[in-house]
Parts: sequence; C-alpha cells; structure tokens
Amino acid sequence: MRQQTHKRGRFTNKTVAIVAALALGGGGAALVAANASAHGDKGGSGRHGTVAAKAGTIQCPDVGQKLSGVPAKARPEVDKNLAELDNQVAEAYRRMNQRQGSSDAVLSQLNDERSRTLHTIGSAMGGDGSRLRGMADCRWQEVATAAGGGKGRFGRPPGGRQQGGNQQGDGQQGGNQQGGEGANEVPGNAGGQAGNGPSQDDFVDITKVQPNVKQPPRAQQNGSTGTFTTDCGVGDPALRNSDNVIVAPGVGNGAHHTHDYVGNDSNDAFADNRTFEQGGTSCANGDKSTYYWPVVRAQDGKDEADADQLGGGQEGNVGTILTPKSSTIEFKGNPRSKVTAMPKFLRIITGDAKAFTGGDANANASWSCTGFEDRQLTDKYPLCPEGSSVTRTFDFQSCWDGKNTDSANHRDHVAFAAEDGSCPNGFRAIPQLVNTITYDVPANTPFAVDGFPEQLHKPITDHDDFINVMSDDLMNKAVDCINSGRQCG
Repeated sequence: MRQQTHKRGRFTNKTVAIVAALALGGGGAALVAANASAHGDKGGSGRHGTVAAKAGTIQCPDVGQKLSGVPAKARPEVDKNLAELDNQVAEAYRRMNQRQGSSDAVLSQLNDERSRTLHTIGSAMGGDGSRLRGMADCRWQEVATAAGGGKGRFGRPPGGRQQGGNQQGDGQQGGNQQGGEGANEVPGNAGGQAGNGPSQDDFVDITKVQPNVKQPPRAQQNGSTGTFTTDCGVGDPALRNSDNVIVAPGVGNGAHHTHDYVGNDSNDAFADNRTFEQGGTSCANGDKSTYYWPVVRAQDGKDEADADQLGGGQEGNVGTILTPKSSTIEFKGNPRSKVTAMPKFLRIITGDAKAFTGGDANANASWSCTGFEDRQLTDKYPLCPEGSSVTRTFDFQSCWDGKNTDSANHRDHVAFAAEDGSCPNGFRAIPQLVNTITYDVPANTPFAVDGFPEQLHKPITDHDDFINVMSDDLMNKAVDCINSGRQCG
C-alpha cells in the first residue's frame, strides 16, 4: 500500500496533558488518579489530584454469546431478557459510579437480579435455567490503582485479531504500550454519571506505530476480484437512537449507546423486515440495507442533545457527536472462489461491544489515520498528525452457512474466511462488506466511541451492524460485478 505524505504534527507535552485531562474528565465527571500534567506533577487537588481509590469496572459473563439453538417461538422472550441483563449491569455501574452503596452490596443485588432473569430465559427455552446458572455471578474488575500499581486483567486490553496483530506506541512489533503518568482513572466522581473513560493510555501517536498490515493473498484462478461500491452518505443526525434491532428487537435503548445510521431510514428497536422493505434509503442506488455503528464523540466537555438521556449522558456517553467526513461502503470478493448472493434480511455484526470485559475473541474493528493505513490498531485510539483524518475500518464476515439469516448469538450463521480466503466446512463465500469511516477530529481533542457504560469507552469495543435489504436485482448486480472482476458503483 502506498503511504501518503502528511505534515507530521508534533505531539508535545501539552498534547499529552490535554489528552489526559480531557479524556478522563471531558464530561466534567471523572476523577483521575494522577496529575494530568505531562511533567508528572503530583501536586494540586480536585479532579486533577491524586486519588486513593480503586479504578475498574463490572465484569459479567456475556450470556448472549453462549446461547445456541434457541427455539424460534422463544426468541422474543429471550431477547427481551438478554436486554434486561444489560439494563441490570448498566444500573449497577451507575450505582457504583455515584457511590450508592458499597461495591459488595451492589454486586450482590446485581447477581440476584441476574439469577432471576437467567431462570426466566431458561424457562422460555423449555428448561429450568440450570445450565445458565453459572453465568449469574458478576465481579468488580480492577483496571488500575491510584498509586500506579499493577493492572488487572483488563488494564491491558487483549490485542485484536485483525491485520496481523496490534502495533502500539513504543515502536516495537507486538506487545502493548501503556501510557505514562496520569493514565489511571477512577469510575466515579462527586457530581455526575460520566467518568467512565477513555483513559490516557487508550491513545497512541500513529507516527510511532510500525506498519503491521499483511498483504492480502494472491487471487487464484477461480477467485472473485471485483468491488461493488454503494454511496449512502454519512447519516442523518435526526435518525440517531440508542436501539439495536438485531440484538434487542422491541426494546428501547437496547444498545445503551447512540448509533449513526445510513441506508434505510426506518431503523429503530421496533423495525421488522416489512418495515425495512417499506422504508426509504439514503443510498444513491436504492439499496435499502441498514448500516449502523456507534457514534464517536469529541471529549470536549460540551453537552449534546442527549446529555440527560439514556444512551447518552445518563450512561456516560458525553461530548460533541462528530459527524463523519465520509463513509465508504464496499462489497468485495474472495481470493479462492466466486461469491454467492447474500440472502435478503441477512444480519451481520462485526466487532464486539463487550470486548473489554468479555475478551477479544470477536474484536475486529480497527483504527488508523489517513496516510497511515498500513498500521491498524484495535485496542488504541490513534492521535493523527496535522492534515490526517481518523479512520475506523470494519471488515465483515464473508462466509455464510447457506441457511440462516441470523443465529441465537448473532454470529454462528456467518464466519470469517481464513487467511487464504477459504470458508469453514459447510459455509460459502458471500460479498464481503468493508465499511471505512473517517472523521476530522478537532486539534488537541481526544475522542471516544460510544459504548455500554461498564466498557469504559475502550477502542477495542468498536463494532458495526448490517442488515441486507438489497433487492434481488441489486444483489445480483453486485455479485456479477464482483465475480467478473469489475469495479462498480
């Protein structure tokens, strides 16, 4: 990949200090565990003073990822109660954040609530819930200490699986690079709900990252090398909501964070396949598919319209929502075989909104800067030099089981191709959706992706959702384009 040339901005101590102070306290809410000054001054008080308190989050088993074989008639009840589990965690995190009871008391209540909800899920599936009982227990997971002590398991989020591994800011291949002083955070404050990240060590100067992107495999004789591009714009702010119709259909605020939407204009918690077919679209070619992802916010201390709402400021998602500069939606081929048409209403999620507490097995989104696309990050936000834009790239699963448009955990019906392009046994290649979004982030302003409150706005939790609502004619046009090796749009 040819690297473009940009003027390299100088990431001075001032920039580091701004990242530390704003990233940790941008919502006017976080206490930081060390002075935000890049000079390491320990003096002062208030939110920039040393705090003798633990920092961490609530870690719970992700029940939804463990489900398989949910009877169709049980799906609505199961989905509703999975969303209730998320509500319970968010409420428990809020209570801890606002010091409403001891951590032991909050966790005890949370685990009791989860036990009852898991029993309801088990009953809906035709059992007594006993096989889910072991997933009731949540725990307090320490992330860092104010004294700068050791990190918990999630103090160093696991590296992602994408593009040959992560490259962090120490300029060395492999391994994670933690930030310096001022990087620790405390989930809570005297005055509000935010204060749940990001932290200073969630950011890295992209100019200090070594290239880490592997070259794609050479296409074989039967490979499909074309690309079908669809222009759907960058999203209408009026359509933003904190629902997730794939994971929590029929449940308002099922995502606990705000999404941007392009394509279909009728996506909310209560949409169904008929709703999507009857909806309008922002796509120039008439594609009624829905593409949606968490918004990115500048950590600038300013209030958005949702500052006092669920999904927004009430759940720690604060700061100015950044409208994307661009969103490129491409469908690509497979180096080993021709692709087959996606079924209508196929649902795919790439990335994992709970990867910080649940592990990185499904983490897949990557962050970079324009001009530096040969270096991709999954567990760091990039600090881009002057003239360079922040990029988010989502590579979707490109193998389908040939039968199902969804699955109980929303993953088993699709799969990633191996490095050589081969699909798992029983799966077939479909057009691979690749969505690249760019942002012009204000200078010296940290940013963060929206997320569940207990995920601390970590970059590894980024994710993207897609429901195929292309007409058969448009899907066949895309498949023909890709299989014939053309570039169409």
